[in-house]
Amino acid sequence: MNIAVVGGGKRCKDFMDVIQRHTFLEVHPKIVAVADIRPDAPGLVAAMEKGLFITSSYDDFFDRDDIDLIVELTGSMDIYNDILAKKKKNVRAIADRTAQLFWEISRVSTMQKKTNQELQEARALYNMALNDLIQEEVLVIDHRFRIIDTNDAFLEKFGLTRDQVIGQFCHKITHHLENPCSGENHPCPLIQTLETEEPSQTTHIHLDKDNRKIYYSISTYPLIEEGDVIGAVEISRDITKDINVQKMMMQQEKLASVGRLSAGVAHEINNPLTTILTTAMLIQEDLDPEDPTYKELSIIASEALRCRKIVTNLLNFARQAQPDKKIHNINDIIGSCISLTQKQAAFKDISVTHDLADNLPPALVDKGQIEQAMINLIINAVEATPAGGKIHITTRPADWKEFIEVSVADTGEGIDESRLNQIFDPFYTTKENGTGLGLAITHGVIEQHGGVITVQSEPGKGTNFVITIPTEKKAGHEQ
Repeated sequence: MNIAVVGGGKRCKDFMDVIQRHTFLEVHPKIVAVADIRPDAPGLVAAMEKGLFITSSYDDFFDRDDIDLIVELTGSMDIYNDILAKKKKNVRAIADRTAQLFWEISRVSTMQKKTNQELQEARALYNMALNDLIQEEVLVIDHRFRIIDTNDAFLEKFGLTRDQVIGQFCHKITHHLENPCSGENHPCPLIQTLETEEPSQTTHIHLDKDNRKIYYSISTYPLIEEGDVIGAVEISRDITKDINVQKMMMQQEKLASVGRLSAGVAHEINNPLTTILTTAMLIQEDLDPEDPTYKELSIIASEALRCRKIVTNLLNFARQAQPDKKIHNINDIIGSCISLTQKQAAFKDISVTHDLADNLPPALVDKGQIEQAMINLIINAVEATPAGGKIHITTRPADWKEFIEVSVADTGEGIDESRLNQIFDPFYTTKENGTGLGLAITHGVIEQHGGVITVQSEPGKGTNFVITIPTEKKAGHEQ
């Protein structure tokens, strides 16, 4: 098996050392090429010293006929997807052959003929393959759907310990189900692998330790012993970020199209509205306030003013002005927004509490736009929460490096799942007098700041909007 490695860092060098030191029983791996944009990368340097093919572009691998497996060690989802799209059909990606590789090492570690020293070395090699070379979450599952091994990446993702996982059913741990996954929209790749003795791949939605949805690309690879399939290796890759990016791009395209249409319509409507309003007010000046016509004209004027407000919102939405970013303390902005909305919440007997993290890094933002977005979210929360309810606002460093997370959670009526995908759409509203532009504008503001806005909600259990925006350091790097 000839292997080409993308990413010539320390892990690449360790991988080369593993292959050189170990005697394999069923597969005979050989690294023949390494790619890295850094000429001083340790793995690239080691490959050059061994006389192997080295390059700064992994595109050079795709025209070669002597490569069986491409191992991606950069940790970049974009690079991995690019490899999958460009590689030849007969060339495997990391998940397939790597699964066979570390299982091969695992089987060696169980052979009783080995000495204790050899057993310890084999186990160390197996652990290296499982926890160091593979960044995806890995489960080793037997034919009864019980987990017999896992790696640290899986345990960390789900917030579990090894004792909580080993021996449990895979579907119970990953999906909180009592029976294996099934159905056309949620097939079990393990069942297919056990039946066909072939690798299988699907996409699933898992629940993390906080019951939030995370999207996974799942591949299973058969474990064969003496001709029988005894289980499978399941390798899962978290593609949530990629799906969110795709959704953001679709939303951005939709908002841009609607914005262009809105700008044209708003300008065309504004002039006749002004004429209607002015004419109604001029006629009223010649009438007695007790005249029935006077009251009818008041209704006309009032509705014309309401239409002008809608037009103004349309224009604000359509303009989507580029933010004038300056360095600000997010907590100061949030505190100001809370003060501006406190009276409206108190009028409805709704308490607004906050927990703002100390020592948050500064952010490079347009203060006015972020205030507009936050006030929109807080006012929405106030309107959705009954008397006696609560709104809680928090800030903290995000799980993503160099990002800040702001949360606006309420104890209101919640949002049905069928509506969650529509709430950021322009003109979508459930309010009697709403324009359906507040959340669309908020979404655009956060997006223009390089951030992400998500929502979690259940009917009767409230709603939580989470904004994730880059710190000043992160935003500065991207400019």
